[in-house]
Amino acid sequence: MKPYTHPAASEMTLPGVMQALSDPCRIEIVRALLNGGELACNEVELKVSKATKSHHFAVLRDAGLVLTRSEGTRCMTSVRREEIDRRFPGLLDLVLMEKPKRTRRKAG
Repeated sequence: MKPYTHPAASEMTLPGVMQALSDPCRIEIVRALLNGGELACNEVELKVSKATKSHHFAVLRDAGLVLTRSEGTRCMTSVRREEIDRRFPGLLDLVLMEKPKRTRRKAG
């Protein structure tokens, strides 16, 4: 397993965090982690490929939103709640409060 690197809390920027949260899949990942605690990548249900899911986790990690650690052959990820709440108070509460928008299929 490769070691993961994470930015220090002081290196997290609001533009970087907001950009990471600009994708609905990444918002769903953060919600799942906030509601479920520490989870493996495959425990977060998304209708995307494994490679796409890994990419979304990497974007969240690079922005400083999540912490990933290796546990045997699994990668366990959790939200850096305390650090984010100190740096950007209320942000994660807003993520939890926002209701996911359902897309409707066009009749055709």
